Amino acid sequence: MDLNALAQHFSIPGILSFSQTEHGLRRASISSPACSAEIYLQGAHLTQWQPKGAKPVFFLSERSQFESGKAIRGGVPIIFPWFGNRTPTALSQRSDGPSHGFARTEEWTLAFAALAGDEVHLTLTLDPSETSRSLGYDQFQLVYQLSLGAELRLRLTVRNLSSEPLWFEDALHTYFAVGDAREIAIHGLAGTRYLDKTDHFKVKVQDEPVLRLTGRTDRPYLDTVAAVDLEDPLYARRIHVEKSGSRTTVVWNPWAASAAQLPDLTPEGWLQMACVETANVAADAITLAPGEQHTTEARILVRSDAIRQPC
Repeated sequence: MDLNALAQHFSIPGILSFSQTEHGLRRASISSPACSAEIYLQGAHLTQWQPKGAKPVFFLSERSQFESGKAIRGGVPIIFPWFGNRTPTALSQRSDGPSHGFARTEEWTLAFAALAGDEVHLTLTLDPSETSRSLGYDQFQLVYQLSLGAELRLRLTVRNLSSEPLWFEDALHTYFAVGDAREIAIHGLAGTRYLDKTDHFKVKVQDEPVLRLTGRTDRPYLDTVAAVDLEDPLYARRIHVEKSGSRTTVVWNPWAASAAQLPDLTPEGWLQMACVETANVAADAITLAPGEQHTTEARILVRSDAIRQPC
């Protein structure tokens, strides 16, 4: 649909509107009694969600490239069908394709929009394209459902429409806005195994009861369904993330040296962000039988009255 058709079919007066960037990316903007938000059809990329009276929940880089075919740095990129660089699997020996897959730079279709109480409900879909077919993914469908209000619910469903098994990794790659990454505390992962990607993918266990970031951090925590709290004393809030259909939680911050290598991140951007991702990667990757589907879901709440004192 072009911009006029989107507006005609899905606009909600005073609540949901549509616009287009100078580079032609279409986006939906939400301003409801409960929250404000913004989502781009490219990548079904949620770049903003801000409950009324709260600070912005997601980090968005000032250097994000809002151009066709280029990933946006920040918000909630959708990672599918592989996480990081593509590597051979039992079902395919291919190793080609962009980092984090193709879903975050493909154009999605807005299929549904409605207001229920103070919540805005959106559904976007992604079907096979020339790009996905060239990478060996030609019989699938992604359905992304968002409920945006005082809390945020994200549901990514993968359907296997093939007569063969479908292997994939996925992630809701949430970039949370923080006052200072060096001051936050992440609760909920104590005693959990993780892959330390900063140390040759060694398998380690988090012995500390609370994770505090002290340097470059890139950890897929495996076989965990636990809820996670990101405690931010400078913003005087706790971001609570519950999940289902996910057995991996990824924690990532590039820190100063690695951030300097990212052209779409300002030198100080790493201080203002912390990624806590709802995912299924590595040993937790999903294989769907023909006709099956899988849903990965995250529920995000902001609590300003539940700040613990620093340890």
